[in-house]
Amino acid sequence: MQPTTVRLSELVAQFGGELLGSDVAVSRVAPLDHAHADAIAFLANPKYRAQLQATAAGAVIVPESARDDTALPRIVAKDPYLYFARVSTLLNPARTQPPGVHPSATVAASARLGADVSIGPNAVVGERAEIGDWVQVYPGAVIGDGVRLGAGTRIYPNATIYHGCEIGERCTIHSGAVIGADGFGLAWAGQDWFKIPQIGRVVIGNDVEVGANTTIDRGAMADTIIEDGAKLDNQIQIAHNCVIGKHTAIAGCVGIAGSTKIGAYCTVGGAAMFVGHIEVCDKVHIAGGALVSKSITKPGAYAGNYPLAERDDWLKNAAHIRHLDALAKRVKQLERLLNDKKE
Repeated sequence: MQPTTVRLSELVAQFGGELLGSDVAVSRVAPLDHAHADAIAFLANPKYRAQLQATAAGAVIVPESARDDTALPRIVAKDPYLYFARVSTLLNPARTQPPGVHPSATVAASARLGADVSIGPNAVVGERAEIGDWVQVYPGAVIGDGVRLGAGTRIYPNATIYHGCEIGERCTIHSGAVIGADGFGLAWAGQDWFKIPQIGRVVIGNDVEVGANTTIDRGAMADTIIEDGAKLDNQIQIAHNCVIGKHTAIAGCVGIAGSTKIGAYCTVGGAAMFVGHIEVCDKVHIAGGALVSKSITKPGAYAGNYPLAERDDWLKNAAHIRHLDALAKRVKQLERLLNDKKE
C-alpha cells in the first residue's frame, strides 16, 4: 500500500484549525520523540513540551497555549489529541480484503450476501445469515445461523458470532471475540446443577468496537444489548442480559455480571468488576480495579480500590481492618459514657 501524503493546508480544510508556518506535506504520524521530517506529531500534555523543542518532526499539532512554543510548521487545534486521531485515520486507512468469497470458505446456500462483501479463507457463514453491503469477514471467522451483520462491519480472524445475534453497521469485532455464547444460567437441583437454556440473543448497535478475546453472552430469555457507539477493549466479560449504553467505553479485563445495566457516556477503567442486577446511570466514570457492588444513581467519578502500599504496611492495616467493628462498638460505648457524665 502506497503511503498517503497530505499538505497541512489540506488537513486544515478538512478538519479545521489554524495553520502557522510553511505548508509542508506529511505522510505519517509519529510521537514527538520518534518523529522524522515526513511525520506530523502532536502535543496534548504540557509535560512533553521539552520534546516539542527537540522533535525532528516535519510538523506538529499544538493547543492554543503552545502556539508560540515552536517554529516548526504547525496546526493550532482546540483538541490536539482528537485532531491527531483524525489525521492518523486519514493517513492510515483500514486494510481491506478484495470482494468475493474465497474458495475455501463455507457459505450456506440460504445465506444472503450484500454488495461487495468479502468472505476470507476458511470462514463460515451459516444458514439464513444476512450479510450487509461491504462487510468484511476475515479468515477463520464463524458467522452462525440467522446472524445479521450491518453494512460496513468487519469481523476479524477467528471471531465467532453465535446463531441469531445481530450486529449493526460499521462495527468492528476483533480476533477471538465470542458474541452470543451461552450465559451462565444454572439452577441447583439438590445434587448437581441443571442448565437453563439461554434463548435470548446479543444485539449490537452501530459503530461498536469489540476487542480481541472479549466475550458477550446471549440473554437467558431477553437480549443482551450493546448500544450504538460503545467501545469495548480486549478480554472483557459481559454476562447475559446486560445492557451497555451508547458511547460507553470499557477498558480491558473488566467483568460484568448478569443483568447489569450501564448507562450512556460512561467510562470503566481496566479490571473493574460489577456484581449482577445493578444499574449505573449515565455519565459515570469508574476507576480501574474498582468493585461496583451497588447501583449508582448520580453521575460522577467513582473508585473503590484499596490504595497500594508496601507489603508489611498493608498487612498491618489489614489486621486493623479486621477489628474495625469491635473498635466502632468501643467508641460508641465511650461516647455513651461521656454523655452520661455530662448529664
